[in-house]
Amino acid sequence: MLTTNPFDVSDADEDKLREECGVFGIWGADTASAVVALGLHALQHRGQEAAGISSYDRNYFHSHRATGHIAGNFDEEDVIRQLPGDAACGHVRYSTTGESGLRNVQPLYAELSSGGFAVAHNGNISNAMTLRRELVSHGSIFQSTSDTETIIHLVATSAYKTLLDRFIDALKQVEGAYSLVCLTPEGMIGCRDPLGIRPLVMGKLGDAVIFASETVALDVVGADFIRQVDPGELIIVNDEGIKSHRPFPPLAPRPCIFEHVYFSRPDSIVDGQSVYSVRKQIGAELAIESPAPADLVIPVPDSGVPAAIGFAQESGIPFELGIIRSHYVGRTFIQPGDKVRHLGVKLKHNANRPLIEGKRVVLIDDSIVRGTTSTKIVDMMREAGATEVHMRVASPPTTNSCFYGVDTPEREKLLAAQMDVEHMREYIKADSLAFISIDGLYRALGEAGRNAEHPQRCDACFSGEYPTPLTDHDGLATVTQLPLLAERVK
Repeated sequence: MLTTNPFDVSDADEDKLREECGVFGIWGADTASAVVALGLHALQHRGQEAAGISSYDRNYFHSHRATGHIAGNFDEEDVIRQLPGDAACGHVRYSTTGESGLRNVQPLYAELSSGGFAVAHNGNISNAMTLRRELVSHGSIFQSTSDTETIIHLVATSAYKTLLDRFIDALKQVEGAYSLVCLTPEGMIGCRDPLGIRPLVMGKLGDAVIFASETVALDVVGADFIRQVDPGELIIVNDEGIKSHRPFPPLAPRPCIFEHVYFSRPDSIVDGQSVYSVRKQIGAELAIESPAPADLVIPVPDSGVPAAIGFAQESGIPFELGIIRSHYVGRTFIQPGDKVRHLGVKLKHNANRPLIEGKRVVLIDDSIVRGTTSTKIVDMMREAGATEVHMRVASPPTTNSCFYGVDTPEREKLLAAQMDVEHMREYIKADSLAFISIDGLYRALGEAGRNAEHPQRCDACFSGEYPTPLTDHDGLATVTQLPLLAERVK
């Protein structure tokens, strides 16, 4: 008999898939580091554990890295003054690979034979530990446990002559997902993996060129969106201009589908589509596929709001803010005791009781991971007097872990990997539960449905079909052992 709940966590934040990182770089701007700090503010949702900025003033590289948010670490003028130059790159981070510590905070920097090299990485190298063992056996000395450092060592040890050729040689040895912004004396490099799993866009601020994870970061700094960096494309920006290289054989792109479901800000444009509009359409598709007998449509804030609007518009059921979220609470700090821990949930979410009492409600959320938050939200609705509580989810069941840079629980802690929908409904104590189908999700993105033989996007968290080899995982462990892998390289 189980004495502990494998899906239980002490913090509601842990019941969400967390995006891996955000990157931002600019070449050719006065006070470049200040622009980067503003851009990273707009990307804070992609990583809230740590942040860093590296700048280049044509003589020296300068870096400042810190744990916590951009605000408070990069708002002070004296910090920006310590990062001079007209070129800079930055990073916000969650620790999907490697320990949580300052030595893993990016951009990572090294002095190579060609000069300084700073790299900010969004994604995950799925053969990093295999490469790392080989590099260490040949004398490389690692300073971090981050997979990103593997790229630096591959560049440093490449037999090619030019920095560009050495960098391409390094990328041809790695597997997995990456969007990189690199700062070198020869220019700034922006590139994506051949499948384009992780996003990267290019913009201009006057004559300065910007790379960023999302278009919203361009908006915030007043830059114009130029285009996305294509899958497998490598762009070099320097004083001579902009030059594109395509060193990889062309492949059918597989961008991450969850960018549209949850990761990207709703005011961003991803793959040429408004994230907000796609999320509304997901809600509309969900209402068509799985209508609910309800009086109110209530989003689980904040990520469920656009889908709930689409569900309400399609179904004709009124949309209401039946759950109010506090934006002034960080990670729940209360630990001891189940009763007190449960009360801690209300620091972030509280039911709008006068609205809910006596009503049938349908809750709209972006996903169910462990199910603990869903359980508490359903309980909250019943305590507020709801007569029926229905749950509709704006993504298919999350049945598989992500190996491309998303902080995903091991498979045994994913509720949908252990239960069918009916048992999940019983677990969260809802009157009904339904998820959008994977074809419905693709329809919301403007596709006729999912191409089973050639999927248009990376949807491995739902389908289990991974678009790249998983060398480290397949060679060393099962999915349930994966969190131990980072420890093995410490």
